[in-house]
Amino acid sequence: MDIAFWIVLGVIIVTVIFLWATYNQLVTLKVRVDEAWSDITVQLKRRADLIPNLIETVRGYASHEKEVFESVTRARAATVSPQALEHPAQAAQAEGELQGALKSLFAVSEAYPQLVASANFLELQRELTDTEDKVMASRRFFNGGVRELNIKLEQFPTNFFARSLGFIAREFFDVEDAAAIQNPPQVSF
Repeated sequence: MDIAFWIVLGVIIVTVIFLWATYNQLVTLKVRVDEAWSDITVQLKRRADLIPNLIETVRGYASHEKEVFESVTRARAATVSPQALEHPAQAAQAEGELQGALKSLFAVSEAYPQLVASANFLELQRELTDTEDKVMASRRFFNGGVRELNIKLEQFPTNFFARSLGFIAREFFDVEDAAAIQNPPQVSF
């Protein structure tokens, strides 16, 4: 009886330690993913704050390009909408639209040499490029965290109890049309 008691007690202790460690790993991964998403939203908002200044700068030289300005404004609003800031899938869709709109804006700016040479325009373009780099880095960090969390949720034996503890697989932040944002716009004047 004594040996059976110690064996059962040992199994219970090992099981509790395993569950405790696994739960803490899942919490750590979830917090990392949430932190990474927060970093992305900060960069998206920073970029959204730059875009009105960029539009106004280009508008000073190309005021007749109303459709381009409206397209960029709509796309900008979509990237900072509550749905986009809470859901990676909506954010990715809004990102694709914004990238296309910004390409149109920069294509318009190329037709105005004085604009392209403007110190204000160059500074805004530099800040926008810097922010885009930060968005890409944040997206890689976020997607890496999502990958780790999703793998942990699918691994045996964690997959048996993780969902019952409230842990769910997360969506990656992927732009739908990656080729569209990697290729420069084709411009002919």
